[in-house]
Amino acid sequence: MPHRNHKLVVHNDPKSVGSEAFRTLRTNIQFTSPDRELRVIMVTSAAPGEGKSTVAANLAVAFSETGQKTLLLDCDLRKPTVHKILGIHRTPGLTSLLVGDAGWDDVLREVDIPNLYAIPSGPVPPNPAELIGSRAMRAVLQEVREGFDLVIVDAPPVVAVADASILSTMVDGVLFILAAGDVTREVAQHAKTMLEQANANLLGVVFNRIDPSDKKSYQYYYYYSSDAETDDD
Repeated sequence: MPHRNHKLVVHNDPKSVGSEAFRTLRTNIQFTSPDRELRVIMVTSAAPGEGKSTVAANLAVAFSETGQKTLLLDCDLRKPTVHKILGIHRTPGLTSLLVGDAGWDDVLREVDIPNLYAIPSGPVPPNPAELIGSRAMRAVLQEVREGFDLVIVDAPPVVAVADASILSTMVDGVLFILAAGDVTREVAQHAKTMLEQANANLLGVVFNRIDPSDKKSYQYYYYYSSDAETDDD
């Protein structure tokens, strides 16, 4: 059985600064869209390696702590990570369900964290974008929308492939992860424009790897509402 990744800080180190930051993020999300139910939230980034999967997993744990039945759904079919973070097997998973090779009972994992469930990516397919945009994918999202209080979708980076833009049209809101100092302003702006062109409901930006103490001992996550952004951001 795979071992859970140390990056699951909300569960492994609940009193840490990082854990509290994720709880702050959870609270801000709950208040960011009072007139629109946020049942399915997609987490993406501009480029690979910005920590989006870590944010998605910890955010899912933070929501499960409130008693909400929470699902972490790995829709990064090209470079899946959720199974490593949670310490579960990757197959069978989402792609198995989409192509009819497995049923719900086969792919849904009950994580040993109260109220938290997961569906890993499954086998890496030759046609990720086609699967993401399929009717079967829409059916899966509708099913989990009805079966869970909250669904966190880990999506691929926006600029790298079309998958995230396609998924953004199927979810209630999008969180955009940016690693401080790792991505150029031009790449970040291009990714934001792509989401806007897809008419995504951009909830805000999470700046990742900010360490205000300069101690390099943890990563700090904070939430900025998209309502506060200016044309220059």
